[in-house]
Amino acid sequence: MKNIFTDERTVKQATLSKAAISFAGLVAIMSVGIIIFKVDPHIPMFVGVIVAAIVTMSMGYKWGDIERMMVDGISKAMQSILILAIVGMMVGVWLICGTIPTMIYFGLKLLSPKFFLVAAVLICSITALATGTSWGTMGTMGLALIGIGQGLGMPIGPTAGAILAGAYFGDKMSPLSDTTNLAPAMAGTDVFSHVKYMLQSTTIAYVISLVFFGVYGFMHASSNAIDTSQAVVLMEGIKEIFNVNVFLLLPPVIVIMAMAFKIPAIPGITMGLIAGAILAPICQHGANLGGILDVALNGFVCESNVDALNDLLTNGGLMNMASSILMTIIAMMFGGIMEGSGQLAVIIDAITKRIKSDAGLIGATEVTCVLSNTVMPEQYISILVPGRMYAPAYRKAGIHPKSLSNALESAGTVTSCLIPWNTCGMFIATTLGVSTAVYAPWAVFNYMMPIVCFVMALMGRTVTKMTPEEQAKADNGELV
Repeated sequence: MKNIFTDERTVKQATLSKAAISFAGLVAIMSVGIIIFKVDPHIPMFVGVIVAAIVTMSMGYKWGDIERMMVDGISKAMQSILILAIVGMMVGVWLICGTIPTMIYFGLKLLSPKFFLVAAVLICSITALATGTSWGTMGTMGLALIGIGQGLGMPIGPTAGAILAGAYFGDKMSPLSDTTNLAPAMAGTDVFSHVKYMLQSTTIAYVISLVFFGVYGFMHASSNAIDTSQAVVLMEGIKEIFNVNVFLLLPPVIVIMAMAFKIPAIPGITMGLIAGAILAPICQHGANLGGILDVALNGFVCESNVDALNDLLTNGGLMNMASSILMTIIAMMFGGIMEGSGQLAVIIDAITKRIKSDAGLIGATEVTCVLSNTVMPEQYISILVPGRMYAPAYRKAGIHPKSLSNALESAGTVTSCLIPWNTCGMFIATTLGVSTAVYAPWAVFNYMMPIVCFVMALMGRTVTKMTPEEQAKADNGELV
C-alpha cells in the first residue's frame, strides 16, 4: 500500500485556489471558534494548520517537507518567543522587588486625570524612541501606566490605546528598532533615508492621536466627577505592602539604557530582570532567593486588603506567558506552511497583477502586510515577506525603495497589535492584562498610520520616483 506521507511524489506549483482554501479555512475556523464559541484561538489556529497541511500535501509535498516548513516558520519567531519568556519572568521579579508598585505610586502622585492620556503617549514615545522596542516599553512603562490609569479612574481601553500610540510611534521612528532596520533592508534603502522619509506621514498620524487623546481625556475628566479616593487607596495599599523608594526605579532605567546603547533586546531585558532580583532582598522585607525564583516562574500574587490592588499586581511569571508562547508556535506553523509551499506568493502575485497605479502599489503593499499579520501572525514576517516580494515590482515601476519601506512600516509594524492571535496582540493582552477587543477600538495611531500613508500616496507624497542614477544602483542590488 502506498504511503502518502513518505513516498516520492510530484510537487505541483501552488495555485490561487489552493491558497484560497488554506486562507479561507483558517479565517472560517478562527471566526467560528472565537466569535461563536468564544474559545481561545490556540486550537482553532491548530485546525487551520491541519487544513493548510492537507492542502500542501495535495500539492505533492511529503510530510517531511511540511514538517520542515513548520519548523522553519517557528524558528523565525524564536526571538519573539524568548522575549515573551524573559519579560514574563521580569514582570514577576519587578513586582516582588517593588519596582512596578513604585512606578505606579509615583505616577499616581504626579499625573493629572485631564492630561493623563497625553502624558501616557509622550512617556511611551520617549521610552520607545530611546530603546527602540515597543514590547519593552509596554512591559515596563506601559504596565505601570495601566495601574496609574485605574487609580485615576480612566477607562482601561483608552489608557491602553494611548500606551500603544506612544510605544509604536517610538518603535517606528527609532533607528534602534529591529523593524525600523528590517524594513529598509528588505526594500533596498538605508535606515536613515527610511526614518527621514517616514517622518511626515508618521507625524500626521501621531498628532491626530495626541489631539484625540487630549480631547477625550479632558472631556472625560470634565464630565465625570473625578474621585481621587481610589488613587489614595491604591497608594496606601502599596505603601503597606512595599517599601517604596526611588532606587527601585533602577531596573527600568537599566533596560532603557541597555537599549539606548544598542545592547540586543534579550540581554538588555535580562539585565533588568537581574537588577530586580538583586534589589528584592535589599529593599523588600521577606523577599529571598526562593521567593524570587517562584515569582519568576509562577508570577507574583498580591495579598492585600484592597481587591483592586490585588487584581492589578497579581501578574507576571513564565507560566503566565505560556499561552502567548504556545499561540506563537502554532501560528508560525501555519505561516511556515503558507510561505514554504508558495501559497502566500500566489496570493500576492494575484494582487499585483491588478494594480494600475503607483498609489495602488502602496495600497496593495499595506493590504499584504495586514494579511501577513493575520495569516502569518508575526510582526517581522509582515515586513520581511511583503518587502521581499514587492521589491521587484517597485524597481520595475521606478519607485524609490524608501516608498516601499515606509509602506511596510506603516502597515506591517503598527497593525500587528490589532490581531488577537498575532505575537504582538498576544504579548499586549498578556502583559497589560487588556484583551485585544478592549484596546483595539482605541488604537487610534495604529489605525490612522496606514490610512494616512495611503491618502498621502494618492496625493503623491509617499510615492517618490527614482532618478536614473538611483535606478541603476537599485538594478545592481545596491542600497538607494
